[in-house]
Order: sequence, then C-alpha cells, then structure tokens
Amino acid sequence: MSEKKVSILTAFKTIIWPKRKLVFIGLLLIAVSKAAGFVAPIASKYLIDDIIVKKDVTMLKYLVAGVMLAILVQSVTSFLLTRILSVQAQFLISELRAKVQKHVLSLPIRFFDNSKSGALVSRIMTDVEGVRNLVGTGLVQLVGGVITAVVSLILLLDIDVFMTLFTFIPLIIFGLIALKAFKIIRPIFRERGKINAEVKGRLTETLGGVRVIKGFNAEKQEHEVFEAGVDRLYQKVKKSLTTTAFMTSSSTFLLGVATTSVMGFGGYMIIQGDLSVGEFVEFTVLLGMMIAPIVQMSNIGSQLTEAMAGLDRTEELMNMVPEADEAERTITLDSIHGNMNFNNVSFAYEEDKEVLHNISFKVKSGQVIALVGSSGSGKSTIAGLAASFLTPDSGTITIDGKDLSKVELNSFRQYLGVVLQDDFLFEGTIKENILFPRPNASEERLQKAVKAAYVDEFTNRFDEGLDTLIGERGVKLSGGQRQRIAIARAVLADPRILILDEATSNLDTESEALIQKSLAELTKGRTTFVIAHRLSTIRKADQILVIENGRIAEHGTHDELIASEGRYYNLFTYQARI
Repeated sequence: MSEKKVSILTAFKTIIWPKRKLVFIGLLLIAVSKAAGFVAPIASKYLIDDIIVKKDVTMLKYLVAGVMLAILVQSVTSFLLTRILSVQAQFLISELRAKVQKHVLSLPIRFFDNSKSGALVSRIMTDVEGVRNLVGTGLVQLVGGVITAVVSLILLLDIDVFMTLFTFIPLIIFGLIALKAFKIIRPIFRERGKINAEVKGRLTETLGGVRVIKGFNAEKQEHEVFEAGVDRLYQKVKKSLTTTAFMTSSSTFLLGVATTSVMGFGGYMIIQGDLSVGEFVEFTVLLGMMIAPIVQMSNIGSQLTEAMAGLDRTEELMNMVPEADEAERTITLDSIHGNMNFNNVSFAYEEDKEVLHNISFKVKSGQVIALVGSSGSGKSTIAGLAASFLTPDSGTITIDGKDLSKVELNSFRQYLGVVLQDDFLFEGTIKENILFPRPNASEERLQKAVKAAYVDEFTNRFDEGLDTLIGERGVKLSGGQRQRIAIARAVLADPRILILDEATSNLDTESEALIQKSLAELTKGRTTFVIAHRLSTIRKADQILVIENGRIAEHGTHDELIASEGRYYNLFTYQARI
C-alpha cells in the first residue's frame, strides 16, 4: 500500500480552504481574543509605575474597568470560537466519514476479501477524527499561540532588545528539538493507527464468532491473540508518549533557563536604574505569554501530527480505484433481456494462480444454468463474474451483446438478485430485511414475496409477525428461516439475472420442498445461475456445467449427462446412494 504522506499544503487545500469563511471568522475571533489578553500585562506596568506612585484613584477605576472589559471580550470570543470552529470540525468529521464510507463501498469485492471489516470500521470512524485538530482546537491553539508569541516578542523587544534576544537562545534550541521529534512521531502514529485497526478487526471477528469460540473452548487462545495485539498497540503508544515527554521536558528545562536569565538580567538592570519595576513586571508577564504557547507546542504538534497520520491512512483508502471506473464503463443499460455469453474467460485471485481457464458458454434469456463440481473448482467464481462482483483477467462476458466490463455497474445491478449460501441478514425486523432491495415497495408486493418464499409459514407463529426483531445477522432465526427471508428478498427485487448459491443448503426436507416450489416460480423468465451440491435440486435446469479445476469438464441437460456416464453421472449416482 502507498506510503505517500499528506502534506500540510494538501490538507489546507482540501479541508481548511473550502471552509475559509468560517475559518476566517474564527481567526478574527482568535485575534480579538489574544489582543484582549494583552490588556492585563500592559496595564500592570501603568499600575505599578504611574497609578500606585501617584495614588491616582480615578485612573485606577478606569484601569480596572478596562481589564474587566478585556476579560469579558476573551470569555465571549472563547465561547464563539468553540461554537464556530469546534462544532464545524465535528461536522467535517461526519462529512468525511460519510465520504470515506461511500468510497469504500465503491471498491471491488476483491478488496473486501483481503480486508477485515473491523479494521475498515476503525479506518472510517477513527482515522478521520484528527480533522478536528486542523479546524477546531488544534488550529485555535496554533494560530492563537503564534499571534500571542509574535505580539509578545514585539512588546518585549520594545522594553529591552538585549534581554529579549538572550532569552531566545533556549527557545531556538527547543524549536530544533521539536522539529526532529515530530518527524519521529508521525510514522509512529501511522503505525499506531494501523495496529489499532487490526486489533479492532480481530475483536469484531471474535464477537461475531463467539459461538464457535465457546463451542471449541477456545476463549483462552482468543484472549491471548487479542492480548498480544493490545500489547503491540501499547508499545507504539509508549514510544509516542516517550518522545512527547522528552519534548515537554526539554521545553520545561530550556524555558526555565530563559526565565532564570530574565530574573538575573532584570534584577541587575533595576539595581542599575536602567529598568523600572513596572517594566520588569510587564516583561516577565509578557515573557510568560510568549513562552506558554511554545510549551503548548509539543501538545499541539502531537495533535496535528496525529491528525496528519490519520489523514495519510484515509488518503490511502480514497486513492484506491473503485470497481466502477467511470472512464471505462460508458454503457448504460435501460433494460435487459438476460442473454449472457462467457467468451474465453480466465480469472485469478492472485497473480500467476488462475482459478478459471478459458471458460466459454452461452446462456439464453430465461434459462436456468446449473454449476456443479467439487469444492474449489471455480463455481462461485463463475457466479461472481456473472454478478459483476469480479472482472475477467482475460476474455469477455457480454450481457445482451454488450461487454459487461464496459457497462455502468448500477445500471446492470438494478436487474440483479442474489441468494447466497451464507446469506447476510441485517439487524432489524424480518420486514425490513425483505424490503431491503426495494424499501418503498407496496404492501401487496411485500405480501407476494412473503408468500412466494413461504416466510408466512413461520412468521404467523411469531407474536410480532413480520415486525419480529431477528438480532445481529439473524441470529434468532434458524438457518432455514434465514434462507427463506433471503429468497423473499430476491423475489421482491424482481431481478432479470438471478444468482442462487446453494439456496437450499440450510433447509430441512420439509422446508426444501416448499422452497423448491417458490424457486420454480422465482426463476420463471429470469436468467438464473444455480450453484448446487445436491444434484437432485437441478434436474430441470436448461444447462448443467460440470466444473473441474477451473475448466468445463462436461455440459448438457440432466438426461444428456446421465446418458454420457461421465463425471456428472458419477456424482449423481454417488449422491443417490447416500
């Protein structure tokens, strides 16, 4: 994966500049707030050197009123800054999360096959959070700190140039240390984010497979795996904290040296009569105001470095090419008949490890084509290619004579329906899962789908009927019930191309008989690909392809293949004996 880093300039162009009006208002408020912050230290000089010496009570009242007004201005601007920039930062985070999630969903199936869902969740939800430090608190502290430091420096130089420049030596040393430290920290934060995503991914898998874990009494080993991941994360956090702590300690020491120097020089100059007590107090307060943001810089720098590291990882995701390459996919399907041809199609999940070798066959509109063969022979890969989940490495697949690799995916998939062996149900109600492909379908269409898949055969026994909550991935239902809901979902979608991958695998004998009836209705007039291990379920298929080692070993109808007494005959007679 690319190690290209997001530059500050890129982040500015893509994140800060589009929100420049709000950021400008925020910067204006920062300037006003910091200007108000200088009233108190400047007033302290006049209080000591003029008002107290002259015992001027009237001027004292004005000075106190002015300082109080400055404090009020600081309080109001602080609130407005939080309201404008911090809230805007949270809006940007939600906007960026939505953008990343949309892009991730556009990536090819192959990407998801090689990624953990928990890790992707972490990258979508956590990596973008650093944006708040670019627009929110980090920006406020950084810009506000710079304004405070620069104005303080100007005022300090006005009081005494030599004393100011002398205090700058330890500050320059600290700046060099900080720059070096930030270069070290950024890769650590990147790696920390990567490990964090991996640990979350494993945790998600653990919680999803808790029945398997308990079934094999594997709680201990699973805990050890998670503990090892957490320890790796801790090691990276420790390293980043150590580096940050070194910066903070360096700043404390070096800035302490600067403060001590001021005490010595200032005391000497007061004794010599070159500096008034009021000027010394003002210098000391202003020096503190200049030093404070520099001390904070280690914290601000860490926040911004972490933000940039998160954006690095986000940028990696956003730079991945979607499956629907708009430049290539220029054909839009307004309607389809369902004629599909495979012409010398080859495919490999990994380079130089072909799964399919020069597969060729034709399917006419409305035909049922069955794919049979041993596990790993390539049946599911053919179905995945037909569903446009995968793209051939060589050869072409056409739909009604049009190259499927050139067809805009949304225009094809609106005519597609799938029922998978391990069909995924979403947490919610039975009704919501059936309506998933057509959320606005009428009650009549819903009931038709429910009856066609015999879902009502078991929902009538539930108190809540179709509004019954099924739990995560439908855990509260039996395998057969989940399968029937998946088939009802496909019926409601009313597809032209239908993929059935072991659609009756999770059914008992009685349920299978019911489903076979509904599948017979579902496949009428639709081009259907059926993957089946139970060969008794595909006797009526228009074509049967026997796939072995990524090639078509035999093809024909059930009767033709039985008569030829080849591979299909052997499989069928073996199952019949069982």
